[in-house]
Amino acid sequence: MGHLTGKDLYRRLGARLDEAPIRTPWTPVFAQLLRSLYTPAEAELIIRLPHRPANLARIAALTGMDKTELQNMLDALCKKGLVLDIWDKEEYHYLVSPMVIGFFEFTMMRTGPDLPRAQWAELFQAYMFGDTAFMEANFGSNQQVSIMRALPHEAALGEHVEILDYEKASAIVSEQKEFSLGLCSCRHEKHHLGQEPCRTPMATCTSMGSGAAFLIRNGFARSIDRSEMLDILARSQEQGLTLSADNVRQDIGFICHCCGCCCNLLQGVRETGYTGILVTSSFIAAVDINQCTGCGLCVKACPVEAIELTEPVVMPHTSPRQRKAQIGSFCLGCGVCALRCPTGALRLHPRPQQVLHPEDTFERVILQALERDTLQTLLFDNPNSRSQAFMRALVGGFLRLPPVKRALLSDRLRSRFLTALRQMAA
Repeated sequence: MGHLTGKDLYRRLGARLDEAPIRTPWTPVFAQLLRSLYTPAEAELIIRLPHRPANLARIAALTGMDKTELQNMLDALCKKGLVLDIWDKEEYHYLVSPMVIGFFEFTMMRTGPDLPRAQWAELFQAYMFGDTAFMEANFGSNQQVSIMRALPHEAALGEHVEILDYEKASAIVSEQKEFSLGLCSCRHEKHHLGQEPCRTPMATCTSMGSGAAFLIRNGFARSIDRSEMLDILARSQEQGLTLSADNVRQDIGFICHCCGCCCNLLQGVRETGYTGILVTSSFIAAVDINQCTGCGLCVKACPVEAIELTEPVVMPHTSPRQRKAQIGSFCLGCGVCALRCPTGALRLHPRPQQVLHPEDTFERVILQALERDTLQTLLFDNPNSRSQAFMRALVGGFLRLPPVKRALLSDRLRSRFLTALRQMAA
C-alpha cells in the first residue's frame, strides 16, 4: 500500500465511511478527526475493506495483502476501535466501525497514556453539534430507524400494564451470560471538554454477549458478572438515569445509563429537535392531575425537557389554581419522571400508536441503510471491484426514487423485502 497520499487519501476515507448505515458527511472538522484517528496506512486499508463482515481469507483476496501483515493491521485497528472483530464460533469476521455505535464510543472509551483525548472530544463534539451536516444526514429527512431506543424503567409502569421481555432491562440481562463495564464515552468526552463533573460514575457503559466480548478482548472494558450488572441497573433507577439499549428485539448487545447533562443522544434530541435520534419505548408518560401537586420535580428530571408546569388559570372571583405537570408533544417513554414523582401522579402507559422496533441487528441495519440511501453498498460490498461500483451506482439510484423507498419501508412490503434479503445473505 502507499499509492494514496495526503488530502486525496483522507477524502476517500471519508467517502468510504459515509457509505455506512450511519452517514458521515464530509466537513473540515471531519477531515481533522480522520487525520487524528487513522494513520495513512490504516486509512488506505479501511478504504479497501468490504462493507459486510468478512474473514481474513476474503479480505486478503480482495486487498492482495500478505495474511500475516493484514492480521497485524486488523488487530491494531480493533484495539483502536476502528474495526470490529466478530467471532462466529469458528473464526473472526472483520467490519469497519461506523461512527455510532462505533469509533466515537470506542475512541472515547480508550485508556492509557499519551492519548489526545481532549482533542478527540473537541473534534467529535464539533462534528456532531458544531454544524448541522451530521444530524441532517442521519435524521433530517424524518428517518425513524435509529441505532438506540429508550427502555422504560419497570418501576414507572402503571398498574396492570403488560410489558414484553425485550423492553424489560431485567429480562434482557437474564438472557445473557457475558457482561462488561467500561467508561461512558459521552461522559468521558464531556470530562475532557471541561464540563462540570457529573454525579454519575464515569464507568457506566454496560454491554452483553458478543458486544461485551469485543470490548473485553480489545481492552475497552472489564468483565463483570450478572449480579454487578443488576446492581448497576438498580443504581441507575435510584439516580434517575435514562436507560437506552440496542434498537432490536433479539440479542440486545448493550444498555446505556444516560444522564441529561452528558449524553449526546439526549443532547441531540433537546438541541436539534430530531426526535428520531433516540427511538421511544412503547410507553408514554401520563399525568393524573388529581394527584399532581405541581412540585416540578418531573420537569427537572426529564432528560429531553418534555414536561412543563402549566400556568395557573385565574377566573374572576375564584382562587388561583395550582400549576400541574403537562407532557409535551414528545416523550421518550423512559419513566425517569415517574421515578421522581412523590405522589405517583406520573406513570407510564402503552402508547396509542405501536412503536416498531427491528427484530434483530440484520433488520435494523438494512432499514437504516435504506432510509439513509446506503443499502447498495451492503448488496455490492466489494469497494475494489469496478463492476460492483457500477451496480452500486445503478441500484443506489433506483432505491433513491421516492416511490420505491416509500414502498420498501411500508408495513405492507417491508417484511417480504427483508425476508428476501435474508435469503440472499444466507
